[in-house]
Amino acid sequence: MTKLLILGLLDTQPMSGYDLQQKIGRADARRWGGVLPGSIYYALKKLEEEGDIALAEVGQTGRRQRAVYAITPQGRRSLQTLVRDVLRTPASPYPTELFSGLSLLDRLPRPEAVQALRERRKRLAAEYDALLQKREGNTGQVVSRIAALTIDHMFALVQQQQKFVESVLAALEEETG
Repeated sequence: MTKLLILGLLDTQPMSGYDLQQKIGRADARRWGGVLPGSIYYALKKLEEEGDIALAEVGQTGRRQRAVYAITPQGRRSLQTLVRDVLRTPASPYPTELFSGLSLLDRLPRPEAVQALRERRKRLAAEYDALLQKREGNTGQVVSRIAALTIDHMFALVQQQQKFVESVLAALEEETG
């Protein structure tokens, strides 16, 4: 995901690692894409080694040097391949870790399992609130139809998990009476 985002951003204009980090951070890619700030510099190095990006210039920012990267023709081809692969490969819509944990639920004392699920419920509520704040913070900003559909889908996925966790908690409470 990190390579895809970096190539996509560099396809619009050359940027430094810091610029990429800021843009990816503002887009909240850590939340929806799992892109960690430290992974950006590692990906830049790999993309440069693979010939997908090249050093465009080295500037000075105070005492620090600032490397600015640009996408190469090979990088544009790689970007197209990555986009194509991501669009055609179905992602698992299942919270597989949760399902695995539920399949081994009997390995925990019931009160601990209930407490863990309550914590998950709380985290899902926080995730929903964070999405809501991000969307409300962007009010008035024009987004594409595809971006709007993507955001709506993110909300639906979180709500679906919330509903499922509530059902599991209710079932556990019924069992324990």
